[in-house]
Amino acid sequence: MKLSTIPHKILPSNVSKAFLSGVLMGMTVAPVGAWFLAWFALVPLWLMIFDKEPKRKLYFHISLVSIAWGIGYHGTSLSWITSIHPMTWMKVSWLASLGISLFCWVFITFWGAILLLPWGIGLFLLTSKLNSLSRVLVGTALWCGLEAIWSYGPLWWSSLSYTQSPNNLIVLHIGQISGPNTVTAAIVAVNGLIAEAYKANRARESYILEMELKLRTIVQFQYYLLPLTLFLMVHIIGWSLYKVPLNQTAETALKVGIIQGNIPNTIKLYPEGLYKAITGYTMGYINLVKQGVNVVLTPEGALPFFEERIMASPLVAAVKDKGVVAWIGGFAPYQDSEYTNSVFTVTREGEVFSRYDKVKLVPLGEYVPFKEILGTAISRLSPLKANQVHGLETQVFDTPFGRAIIAICYESAFSERFRYQASVGGQFILSSSNDAHYSAAMPAQHHALDIMRAIENDRWAVRATNTGYSAFVNPHGRTLWISGHNTYEIKAETIYKRQTQTLYVRWGDWLTSVLLVLGGSMLIVEILHKHKVK
Repeated sequence: MKLSTIPHKILPSNVSKAFLSGVLMGMTVAPVGAWFLAWFALVPLWLMIFDKEPKRKLYFHISLVSIAWGIGYHGTSLSWITSIHPMTWMKVSWLASLGISLFCWVFITFWGAILLLPWGIGLFLLTSKLNSLSRVLVGTALWCGLEAIWSYGPLWWSSLSYTQSPNNLIVLHIGQISGPNTVTAAIVAVNGLIAEAYKANRARESYILEMELKLRTIVQFQYYLLPLTLFLMVHIIGWSLYKVPLNQTAETALKVGIIQGNIPNTIKLYPEGLYKAITGYTMGYINLVKQGVNVVLTPEGALPFFEERIMASPLVAAVKDKGVVAWIGGFAPYQDSEYTNSVFTVTREGEVFSRYDKVKLVPLGEYVPFKEILGTAISRLSPLKANQVHGLETQVFDTPFGRAIIAICYESAFSERFRYQASVGGQFILSSSNDAHYSAAMPAQHHALDIMRAIENDRWAVRATNTGYSAFVNPHGRTLWISGHNTYEIKAETIYKRQTQTLYVRWGDWLTSVLLVLGGSMLIVEILHKHKVK
């Protein structure tokens, strides 16, 4: 296809509009948190894909506006990745550090934006001849299917669903039905219906101009009644789930203490940081024991040692002395120079009761993808020791208080990790993280993801982070307490063990499968109809 066929005066304008509407979607999450924008920020892209100008119905044009929207959304929402700069504390030069941070931002932005390419082209190619409702159904199914595929990959964070967390807890409750894609489906469908309503309204514009102003308003409103109805309906369903009583009992109570060590990564692995970790977590543990906690949770890598040294630490000595269980973040040797990022349950006898190894590792930061092929080249880009190994997908985390659902840092983005553990008996959520190397926007988004996981699985959640935001969250997503950022804090709170199973926990993401089947059926019916007419 020749670029000369692209209408040069219009194309840059459309690409800019698509990019800006993507930026609006990116502003739904921290640090802005304008969640309401998500319900119409996709409309401009939808309209551009189905623009009526024949010359502009080009796959090249659709690709450009789709990618531009994706860059705007993911580039804005994930801009916190640039705060890994400077990495001079890792003996990386200032200029190289800048290059690495920009590379990471560009890479993860385009990784997310690429999802829009098959969606935009697929939406146009598959639904151009369908009616509005069928088009919205197929477009929604296609988006949810692509998000489901992306969520099984190594890089995943910014689903459309998390645009509603933590500020719209009502709609997040429909995640109990079929997981985060339930929220995503609602957002895409409302956007699609608004776009289709706008198109239908414009199609009758010549007739409407001949009517009285009052009648014109009524006719215009009827087109937008359907997206408004869907928006209200999903919120009403969410409200009904939000109002379900938690039915807390003394028998299920568990008083948990958390320690936010506030140890910057710049000193974490040096003598100053190691001393601060040992003293800070030990004293924090002792003070929490005085508050009558049953167990203490520490952040990811709280004691950045291997298991043998952790068990010989003053913190474990305090556990043996005080007789209160602790969940301690650290590392376990695997083989050769490889190791796992782990959380240990240390009993009052000073023994390891159980261990969980992180399953979802950060590419380049914690491991080298395709190491055999790309290891040498990628190691030049990443200054980190990328030799961690993945834990088993089927792990469970049993504790003296019952089975827990646990996630270490990055795993909070992967809802299936939580759903699986809830389905096999997990009674409460533990999130152990270290977001010290990022700006405040990242831990705020991380907290928002854990809120979603608490709601979807109907579980209490405890978040212990290194520098913030540590928190206690109830099954309705309400944050009972949240720490400051870059502060040392300890906090004790009572949570409650639960054994309920939401539809999502039982059946997984069944809605996406249903949408894909219905959408596929619509397309088959249309093909058969065309064949019959011929």
